[in-house]
Amino acid sequence: MRIADLKQRHSEFRQRIIRWEMGGFLALLIPIVHPHPYHLDVLTTALLYALLALGLNVIVGLTGLLHLGYAAFFAIGAYTYGLLNIHLGCPFWIGWLPASIFAGISGVCLGIPALRVRGDYLAIVTLGFGEIVRIAFTNLEQWTGGPNGLLGIAHPRLWIPTAGMLDFGVSSKPYYYLALIVTVIVAGFCVRLSRSRVGRAWRAIREDEMAAACMGIPVLNLKLLAQGCGGAIAGLAGAIFAAKQGVITPDSFDFILSVMVLAMVVLGGMGSIRGAIVGALVLGSLPEWLRGFDRYRMLIFGLAMIGMMRLRPEGIFRGRR
Repeated sequence: MRIADLKQRHSEFRQRIIRWEMGGFLALLIPIVHPHPYHLDVLTTALLYALLALGLNVIVGLTGLLHLGYAAFFAIGAYTYGLLNIHLGCPFWIGWLPASIFAGISGVCLGIPALRVRGDYLAIVTLGFGEIVRIAFTNLEQWTGGPNGLLGIAHPRLWIPTAGMLDFGVSSKPYYYLALIVTVIVAGFCVRLSRSRVGRAWRAIREDEMAAACMGIPVLNLKLLAQGCGGAIAGLAGAIFAAKQGVITPDSFDFILSVMVLAMVVLGGMGSIRGAIVGALVLGSLPEWLRGFDRYRMLIFGLAMIGMMRLRPEGIFRGRR
């Protein structure tokens, strides 16, 4: 029976790998089959949402920490790269690293005082953190540009041996490929992390924190690690967002964004990696596909969410328990 179980698991693993490879291959073909700039821009935005959903899934889905200020890490990453690029001339291929690191450190710093509370109290603390960061970027006009934000952030440039220096500019295709590659890499990292000892410990904390602590799991340290990992992923997404837009303002990182990303994680399935990606792609692109129904777009969007929660309350893909 043990050999049969191992063969079955190996077969299921190969089938999952094949599905992921087919999905990645089809995603690579989209700009070739349908090179519409607007549609590619919508998909790029949806992939950035997928990055944010993957990071929040580590905090909420795997560890069970309700976070309502996740857009703050996104803003920290974007402003870190923007300031480094404008004042120090730091290119994107270097600037994304300090942006991700600083956002991760911010997550740990938030967790040190905040993770001593639980449930609704933790949600209120994280909500306050998100608003504090946004208001701080609005009021620190001397450094952040205030409500007008940071202007003139340089777009990425990449040297290709056969074509020379490629300036991303305002073209949609290179940003789509950049967001796609980064999303695939981060998703692979999250899959490996969720199957490691750390990932199993996070699930134990999510299911029963007291029982996990009694089994010798360092609950506080692992919660801080989850905050740091989730913040770092959001910081990376923020750096890509700032490089793509060229202009960032505090209004881009409001509370609605945090709620939207949380809805993506819940819709996809708490704790599910592919669920976070699918939920982000659906909620990130659905409002744009419904743009032709201007008067009823948000009504259809809301009804779809209600119907989904009624039919599959655990999300599209149920996370492992």
